[in-house]
Amino acid sequence: MPIARSQRFTAGRAGFLTGSVTALVVLAGCGAPAGTSAPPAAPARVAPVASAAVAAPGTASYAAAPCPNPIYPGVAQLDLGAGVECGYLTVPENRTAPDGGTVRLAVARAKATAPDPRPDPLVYLTGGPGGSALIGAVPRIAAGWNADRDVIFLEQRGTWKSEPLLACPEVDAFLDAWVGLDTFDPATAQRSADAVGACRDRLAATADLAAFDTTENAADVADLRTALGIGEWNLYGVSYGADLALQTLRDHPDGIRSVVLDSVLPPQQSLADHFWPSAASGLAGLSDACAAQPACRADHPSLRDDVVRLVGDLTARPRTLTRTDPATGSPVPVVVDGYKLINLAVVASLAPGGIAAFPALVANLDRGDGSIAADTLLANRPPTGVTAYGLTFGVFCGEIPVDTDTLLARGRAALPGLPEQVLRLVPQSPYLVGDCARWSIPPAPPSVRTPVSSDRPVLVLAGALDAVTAPANADLVAQTLPAATRSTFPDAAHDVLLWSPACGVAVMRSFLERLAGPDLGCVSGLAPAPFTTS
Repeated sequence: MPIARSQRFTAGRAGFLTGSVTALVVLAGCGAPAGTSAPPAAPARVAPVASAAVAAPGTASYAAAPCPNPIYPGVAQLDLGAGVECGYLTVPENRTAPDGGTVRLAVARAKATAPDPRPDPLVYLTGGPGGSALIGAVPRIAAGWNADRDVIFLEQRGTWKSEPLLACPEVDAFLDAWVGLDTFDPATAQRSADAVGACRDRLAATADLAAFDTTENAADVADLRTALGIGEWNLYGVSYGADLALQTLRDHPDGIRSVVLDSVLPPQQSLADHFWPSAASGLAGLSDACAAQPACRADHPSLRDDVVRLVGDLTARPRTLTRTDPATGSPVPVVVDGYKLINLAVVASLAPGGIAAFPALVANLDRGDGSIAADTLLANRPPTGVTAYGLTFGVFCGEIPVDTDTLLARGRAALPGLPEQVLRLVPQSPYLVGDCARWSIPPAPPSVRTPVSSDRPVLVLAGALDAVTAPANADLVAQTLPAATRSTFPDAAHDVLLWSPACGVAVMRSFLERLAGPDLGCVSGLAPAPFTTS
């Protein structure tokens, strides 16, 4: 999320909450313009029915189709390239409503480049919820994920190239405007809720919003394997995709050879228990990494304390700066307040580059300026119509809603120095509580939060600097996975294989080759990239 748009886009909500966390990295790298709009497709209407605790795979079909190149309008570099086969998986929209409509999920299969590939493919499940697997496919293919086995990228229901696309341009417009608004003003929260409500009303006229959730998503994954005629495969899930992979393993274990979990959110963990503790973990990791580098330590002998102090100062006295909008070239006001600063610390872990530049952002604020923070906020605004908020809210509002009292209690325990005004808001999605009230879908059965117990081989990857899904999450999920191998990467934050591609892909490939004893040797030599200092 933070750092210049030339480095990446973000979808503006949360690490796994933002839909295209890793996916939009590619858009930024290719220079896709912010604000580019893609009109949502119109889904078939089905009467709202809550999904069952386990959606049974049902009638599904797969048909080949041309790859949707380029994947993003006007960006020729976002092309899946040669050796990729595409198609659509058609599944019921709601498996508890057998007479209802269907949805089509885009699929891309990158064929292995080796002459004698392994027979069991790897399936890529992206984060968000609401991110695009096909956008994320481009850097993964470039990094050689498909060197020795096919890699299948499934566009989850409601997302970018699937039909329908449950995007919310109304929410994107609010996030675009939010940079110039006071986070703590009740009118700002109302604008967020109004944007969410407008999107919900539009989408609910044609889609069963309660059917866009992890239960149906997991059944889609199971249906894809049988529709493609694959006997055995491996799952890779990152962020929310790791939650999806785990729930697929729990509810539909047939044909799953192994699972790779990257930056995991355990199904049993509530958002209130997760958000601020992860933020505290990431801030501590960032401060420790700075202290380990002489130049950064000299500039910031107490980086964590500096951030906490500045959050308090900016909560009491927000700064309004006039900056040049990189999308229009016009001057615009940008409000830097305490919530936005701590949120920048959190989202700095979402893609390479953010953490390295964060100490300089803090130093600039400490000098009484704030231009770096303001420019970063402008650079982080979402592209329009890409993130599938229909799936985002379907998961977080229906499955693991967060209440303000619990959120505040966990925040006080994790970051006691932050103002209560800040801790009452959700990291990366400040108004989620009110937004979920406007989304108004039935709660999912409590069984979706059941811990996953399995003796299948599992590789659990964590980033030491991750402020979105803390490394402690890996310990929690491994408690019920006796065949799990854990590894924490010192140089990585959220989405380990994006931050540390050479070592990360090598570790994953070693795991898939010999499930019982992967080679983790390269991890010990890793260290965070040098920080940008003032």
